[in-house]
Amino acid sequence: MRPTRSELVLLFAHLGTTGFGGPIALVGYMERELVEQRQWVTPQEFRDGLAFSQLAPGPLAAQLAIYLGWVCHGVRGATITGLAFVGPSFVMVVVLAAMYARFGGIAWLQGAFYGVGASVIAIIARSAIKLTRTTLGRDGLMWALFAVCAAVTAWREAELVWLFVLCGVIAMVVKAPPRRSKSLASYVGGLSDLTQLTSGLHGAGSVPEVAALFLFFASAGLFVFGSGLAIVPFLYDGVVRQHRWLTDRQFLDAVAVALITPGPVVITVAFIGYLVGGFAGATAAALGVFAPVYAITVVAAPRYERLKADRRVRAFVDGVTAAATGAIAGAAIVLGRRSIVDGPTIAIAIATLVLLTRVRRIPEPIWILAAGVVGVAAKGVS
Repeated sequence: MRPTRSELVLLFAHLGTTGFGGPIALVGYMERELVEQRQWVTPQEFRDGLAFSQLAPGPLAAQLAIYLGWVCHGVRGATITGLAFVGPSFVMVVVLAAMYARFGGIAWLQGAFYGVGASVIAIIARSAIKLTRTTLGRDGLMWALFAVCAAVTAWREAELVWLFVLCGVIAMVVKAPPRRSKSLASYVGGLSDLTQLTSGLHGAGSVPEVAALFLFFASAGLFVFGSGLAIVPFLYDGVVRQHRWLTDRQFLDAVAVALITPGPVVITVAFIGYLVGGFAGATAAALGVFAPVYAITVVAAPRYERLKADRRVRAFVDGVTAAATGAIAGAAIVLGRRSIVDGPTIAIAIATLVLLTRVRRIPEPIWILAAGVVGVAAKGVS
């Protein structure tokens, strides 16, 4: 049973307001809410959406949210879902950016992230395990593709779109080899269309400055695949090294704000945009990242729906899904190495995992908040 548009808006506004943990955790929240509890989309539709979101350029969580909105109510559903999901975190980040610009650095935020980061890893690990069980089943080939992508992502600390495509091709060759004279290249060529559609610190930003922000972040939305793990190095190179809009410290604060607030991690672009060009800069940066994601989804999703009925395309999508799940697991390992660094963070992560398993009625944001308080206290006495 499909939801009404109002129900869709309320759910994604809720996820955008309370969905801590970054893209990996948000994928798990969406699966729980839309597939398991409400049954608004089928497990197969969710897996298709996850594969589509990994193949298409742009941040994973926002791409998946827009796709699921499209599944439920077409272009209107994609539009309202995207706005409802991104809107709450955009407002929060802009408010924090205004406070940052007015009062200086946010020293306490580093202490909070010290605790929050460890707690979030437990949530991410739990979501990744659950997603693995639901997407791979007992298929040996899918598990092999999953393992390769998990290892490569953990080693390279980045998600490689060519590896997703390669896994899809391998699955197609093994599970649905081409027949007669129709070559494998012709199928891959058709599938490739999915990737080809392809007042701040210094006062209010000028029109050229705001335009430069929009163009830069649009390129981030178009050419960066996967989660915030992939987009952060891209942003750092452009924001700090090339354009010199922010210092290293200011960029790290921007990333910390995105990680400690709910919603998609790439909302850090709004914080960066505000510091560079005020509210206009924040708006231009957010539109630059999310507008291509929205456009690609509403243009490519209808064709994707037709293509996936083909057994070769289905095999390709299965391979990409396995690769995507492996990349998510690998990203969890990378984030864990960065967040769980000493005895207190190990304790926080273990405590969160135990509490999430044993006390299921208390929502994740409560544990996130508690971990942040513990982190501030720990940093204050260290």
